[in-house]
Amino acid sequence: MLSVHDKTDLLPFAAGLQRLGWTLIASGGTAKLLREAGLPVTEVAAYTGSPEILGGRVKTLHPAIHGGLLARGTEADHAELTALGWDYIDLVAVNLYPFEATIAQPDATLDQAIEDIDIGGVTLIRAAAKNHDRVTLVCDPADYVAVLAELEAGEIAPATRRRLALKGFAATAHYDTAISSYLAGQFSAGGERALTVTAYPVQRLRYGENPHQSATLYSYEPGGGPLGGTVLQGKELSYNNLLDLDAAWKCAVSFERPTICIVKHLSPCGVASADALAHAFTAAFASDTRSAFGGVIASNRPFDGDTAKALGDVFIECIAAPGFTAEARAALAGRKNCRLVAMPDLVVTPAYDLRSITRGLLRQDVDAGDPPGTEWSVVSERQPTEAEWAALRFAWRACQHVKSNAIVLVQGEATVGIGGGQPNRVDCVRMAVERAGAHAAGSVMASDAFFPFPDSVTTAVAAGITAIVHPGGSVRDSESLAAANAAGVALVVTGVRHFRH
Repeated sequence: MLSVHDKTDLLPFAAGLQRLGWTLIASGGTAKLLREAGLPVTEVAAYTGSPEILGGRVKTLHPAIHGGLLARGTEADHAELTALGWDYIDLVAVNLYPFEATIAQPDATLDQAIEDIDIGGVTLIRAAAKNHDRVTLVCDPADYVAVLAELEAGEIAPATRRRLALKGFAATAHYDTAISSYLAGQFSAGGERALTVTAYPVQRLRYGENPHQSATLYSYEPGGGPLGGTVLQGKELSYNNLLDLDAAWKCAVSFERPTICIVKHLSPCGVASADALAHAFTAAFASDTRSAFGGVIASNRPFDGDTAKALGDVFIECIAAPGFTAEARAALAGRKNCRLVAMPDLVVTPAYDLRSITRGLLRQDVDAGDPPGTEWSVVSERQPTEAEWAALRFAWRACQHVKSNAIVLVQGEATVGIGGGQPNRVDCVRMAVERAGAHAAGSVMASDAFFPFPDSVTTAVAAGITAIVHPGGSVRDSESLAAANAAGVALVVTGVRHFRH
């Protein structure tokens, strides 16, 4: 039984089935495609003796189809089917109307969404999945090749049928969730969609943040790997490794040029961009060599041999990158405890954050940087130099990934001092200055939120910082501005805050 909206790779799959002696039954559009390809096919209407009705709303909803799917492999069930003139249906290839793609269109109407709620396809999936002891369900074109290979080798293994059935139930659950969420937004007074999260277990972790806490890694996609990537080397990733890798990855991919981000305990300790990735690592590591020990690294470029060699003898827990060259793999092979995670792309998904709180969840959009149309204003008497502008923009982007109250000192395209996670801002300035040491002089500073008092500015000025960027908006902005002007420091206001709690 073939009834698919997405006809990707259907023809070679159907041709393979026909070559193996299968009888093909298909619904209208699918049957037409097969006939045009020269494949013998019986249309559903001809098999059931009942035409498609209601403009195609009812095609496969017939006892001949669902009896053939749901009949068990018993003599009694087979005899009942035979008496009615029907037969077993042993395999179903089906996928659904693109409801989510339809509602994603900005001009989609409720009527269009309703028409793209699949009924027959969902019913086929559920029937085939329920009877997986006998029936093979293929609801994803990506499975065609593997299913055909098993059939060519003799038969579909029971484990394969179970896996495909689970995939089918997951698909219909996701589909129904999308529908109910959309309709909740359409029908409820506030217009807010219901939030339902479906996640699939990837692995039981050794423990959570601490050895006495149990933990499990889940993925939004069935069969997904850690962060959507693939572990190429090293022992199992820990709970803390995954959190640090996620933070490092989000930071690294927010930059356009070759960039390295080093994270320790969920906060960056070094971020740098350069023409060559190895140079970016050297600069990021120099930002805080002590904290980088035992940290994790993320790169927004494939990790190459030069960068692997630049690590020297520094102990690194994990590296995430969109690929590793053969030279890098060879150089890193000796680091048996260093996990390598190959990422499939530079995308951060989903586009929202979820945080658990007591008896509830918080959801927010991902902070992807300043919103379009944001305009920075120079409020000081002195304008930043061209070099300071470039450093300020780098510092501002890096600052978004540091725990509040975030302070980042930058020279060129590299952090030289980072302070964050303290309950008052001036302590974070002092922390960043201390870590920068002599490199604080001549650096620029970014602050994720406004300065509640001028002490942060005066502390920065005393350290030799030459330009500062912050959101502005404090009732004491004028005091901070006066301190900057008195020292000849350029002060830029963005009007946008980037807290990271």
